[in-house]
Amino acid sequence: MKGFKDFVLRGNLVELAVAFIMAAAFAEVVTAMVDLIMGLVGQAGGVPDFSAYTPKGLPIGTFITAVISFLVLAAVVYFLIVLPYAKAREHLVRSDEEAAVVTEDVVLLSEIRDLLRARQG
Repeated sequence: MKGFKDFVLRGNLVELAVAFIMAAAFAEVVTAMVDLIMGLVGQAGGVPDFSAYTPKGLPIGTFITAVISFLVLAAVVYFLIVLPYAKAREHLVRSDEEAAVVTEDVVLLSEIRDLLRARQG
């Protein structure tokens, strides 16, 4: 029983569960955004669903709808999630690195100052 309790209360399991719940909620937001954009595509092109298009009985319209939905989904994820995240991360990481460089310089200069004082005194 102790092994099961340790397994359930392990930090990684809780973090994974939280990530899964957040991903499911986030998927709904992305799906709603894709539906909104597909609706706009439908208004511009007449219909957002091309499933009825079946030349010579082939369900090409379903494929076209799936491709357009995928491209819209990819664009939403890239432009509204990946790109802003990358810019924010670059900004934050650069700030941390700049702070670390300044700190190292200050430490080095302090050591030089202390050595010069020791020689003079």
